[in-house]
Amino acid sequence: MKVNIAKIHKKYTRFCLLFFFVLLGWQVHAQTTIVRGVITDAATKETLPYVSILIPGTTIGTSADDEGHFSIKIDGNYSKLRFAYIGYVTVEKDIKPGEDQVVNVQMKVDARMLNEVVVTGKKGRYRNKNNPAVELIRQVIAHKKENQMENYDFVQFEEYSKLSMALSNLSDKFKEKRIFRNYQFLFAEQDSNAIGGKNVLPAYMEEKLSNIYFRKNPYKKKRYILADKKAEFDPHFIDNDGVSNYLHRLYEDINIYDNDISITTNLFLSPIANNSPTFYKFFISDTVKTEKPWLVELSFVPRNKADMLFEGKLFITLDGNYAVQNAYLTVNKDINLNFMRDLQAKLEYSKNPDGRYHLSKSTLTMEFALGDKGGGILGERTVSFQKYLIGQSQPDSIYKGPDEEIAYNPEVKTTEEYWKGVRHMPLELREVGIYKNVDTLQTIKSFRRIMDWGTVLLAGYKSFGKFEMGPASTFYSFNPVEGFRLRLGGRTTTDLSKRMFFETYGAYGFRDKKWKYFLSATYSLNNKSVYSFPLHYFKASYQHDTKIPGQELQFVQEDNFLLSFKRGDNNRWLYNDIAKFEYVHELPSRFSYKVGFTHWRQRPAGVLIYQREDANGNLVNVNELTSSEVNVELRYAPNEQFYQGKVYRIPIFNKYPIFTLRYNMGLKNVFNSTNDYHNFSANIFKRVYLSQFGYSDVTLEGGYIFGENIPFPLLAIHRANQTYAYQLNSYNLMNFLEFVSDHYAAVNVQYYLNGFIFNKIPLLKRLKWREVVSFKGLWGGLRNENNPNYNNSVYKFSMDENGLPITYTLGSKPYIEGSVGIANIFKLVRVDLIRRFTYLENPNVSEWGIRARVKFDF
Repeated sequence: MKVNIAKIHKKYTRFCLLFFFVLLGWQVHAQTTIVRGVITDAATKETLPYVSILIPGTTIGTSADDEGHFSIKIDGNYSKLRFAYIGYVTVEKDIKPGEDQVVNVQMKVDARMLNEVVVTGKKGRYRNKNNPAVELIRQVIAHKKENQMENYDFVQFEEYSKLSMALSNLSDKFKEKRIFRNYQFLFAEQDSNAIGGKNVLPAYMEEKLSNIYFRKNPYKKKRYILADKKAEFDPHFIDNDGVSNYLHRLYEDINIYDNDISITTNLFLSPIANNSPTFYKFFISDTVKTEKPWLVELSFVPRNKADMLFEGKLFITLDGNYAVQNAYLTVNKDINLNFMRDLQAKLEYSKNPDGRYHLSKSTLTMEFALGDKGGGILGERTVSFQKYLIGQSQPDSIYKGPDEEIAYNPEVKTTEEYWKGVRHMPLELREVGIYKNVDTLQTIKSFRRIMDWGTVLLAGYKSFGKFEMGPASTFYSFNPVEGFRLRLGGRTTTDLSKRMFFETYGAYGFRDKKWKYFLSATYSLNNKSVYSFPLHYFKASYQHDTKIPGQELQFVQEDNFLLSFKRGDNNRWLYNDIAKFEYVHELPSRFSYKVGFTHWRQRPAGVLIYQREDANGNLVNVNELTSSEVNVELRYAPNEQFYQGKVYRIPIFNKYPIFTLRYNMGLKNVFNSTNDYHNFSANIFKRVYLSQFGYSDVTLEGGYIFGENIPFPLLAIHRANQTYAYQLNSYNLMNFLEFVSDHYAAVNVQYYLNGFIFNKIPLLKRLKWREVVSFKGLWGGLRNENNPNYNNSVYKFSMDENGLPITYTLGSKPYIEGSVGIANIFKLVRVDLIRRFTYLENPNVSEWGIRARVKFDF
């Protein structure tokens, strides 16, 4: 089949089979019945909250909101609705199929149940005090500890999980598009009432089977993975392990007994958190006497509908354990959550021999989309727990080692017959063919071309088989030293070799009329790509290029075109020649170490001049500075998750800290190097979750350089930023090379409130903006033996064109800057108003600034 790629790109730019990046815009056409109305008490006329509404004989239904209003959309020729509420007589109403109609319902009190429950539903009269629903939830909270696995000394069980993704809510018209003429085998149909609509396009699937062993004292939860299966795409286009990491970060395990529940990287306060009655309203909506023990159906909603909170139902046992037997969780449509069209979580619990309950099955279904109509992305993760054993101890060897171990041979592919025998449940109809379809897709030339050009647009690399060219963002840039700069480069792929990798680029500046270049060769010691975890390789590289001293960027190249635009004087530059040899080894525990040798020759450029006094006290220019270093880096990132991009690893942050320790030893007289020194630095990063109050990223770092007569280019040049982009780890109102130190400590706090305040302001609530606050403080100094103001043998601080110094030391006061910002503008943009609080007397500094950053969040 021949496909004109240009026409496809022009006509279907909103469509891409990669399920992450492009959402679809066609509407499902179906005849539907829409019923709206309000439910009231027949005698008092007060509205009744959370009345259950069902189509008789089906599981299709909904609930009224806290003001008694309801709306239900029905596909099919159903002609009745049933309204049920504890303490009231059940009501059935006739409806007209295929019409949009209003049905108001009045319900009468059931005299037989007056002694069992008292229901009040008038708006504004909700109280926690003397509220039987709140008293019940407080009993659940009080019994949380004994209803969790941690109550037992030993527990073991088998866990089976499956996760599937699909393009959803596709219309018949879309399905019949010419581009899909030969791809009809991909489409699957499902119940039109289900999340995702009638037509779906399955895109991804993975399954995992594990044995879990829990020990209370000393605490250990050990997972042995018995089998793992994924629908894998060509690794030239997609990091399959990274996709899996990202999806599992979105679809995390749900423990209703935790105070906070993570979904789509956001924390939601559990309805049975210790302080849940402060943030939720609870209502007893039904009793279930057909079960033993009896159950109470407890409905709950947020007090503020836009907060990161659930709404739904809990079924609580009335046997003295006050355990959750079933739970249904969803979110309000007004919640400040991006791209979320629908969310449903269902938890099922089974009884242990001792009468308590364990989680037997959980299902989390979410549909992401740009709007309420049209195509979207449907994902569902189901986890089943079987073969529970309680109180049976195991040998200590079972619990040793990392929390997770692979207990199978990854080189041996598991068969479908094997999975049929171990699955806890059969696959759904739309899931059956995903593995085969993904494999088939990648043999179709037109699909591979779409993936190839998608990689160019999203990652900046164009593949030519054994070599890929990029990144495209660096092809053109400009700066005051080089002027107009062109660059072209790329790297080899695993098609050339699975062990040897080469990377190169060449660049030319039209103002300085000089060539720059980079060459590297990497040898993989574990026969894996040097971009795949765990890394284990030797690498040798040589770079001849320009650099701004003190500029340190994250997830972007220094000669990125957008970073060419800078504020103030951007004339402090270096010409660098850097030769590096390094050995990198990552362990499965997420501990890694790096050992290397660096030879660095730097020459000042722009207004930067290296000068020192000679024996007669005269200033002489130094054309270049040479240093040789031994480099050691230790890093520990427990339970780290990331997506491996074409250039960088993109972290998927979780609650675990990241520790980094670096040591650089300067070697005097080795390859003409000039200085001995010992440079130690440490960094700790931690994301702190604050439930519905948002989260905070906290970074602590410090460093100390031992040695004397060290020129300032070899000291700690603090990270500055003169671009208009907000950089998380740099000081955004500090000028390049403004501060240097030989000892320092720093703190960086980024606090994301996730709309906690804005959600309570009507206009801002509709915009779904989110607040962000930051604080950055830097304490440091320069010892006299390394300070040119006290030691004439070290380099003098440089001056600008007006004879004013451009480099300073930190004195008795710290450098401090802070910002307040608005995030989630157009769901992508963060804009900060930044204030610099100290060292305002330095020349050419700004007290205020506005910076922007693109940040994708759910």
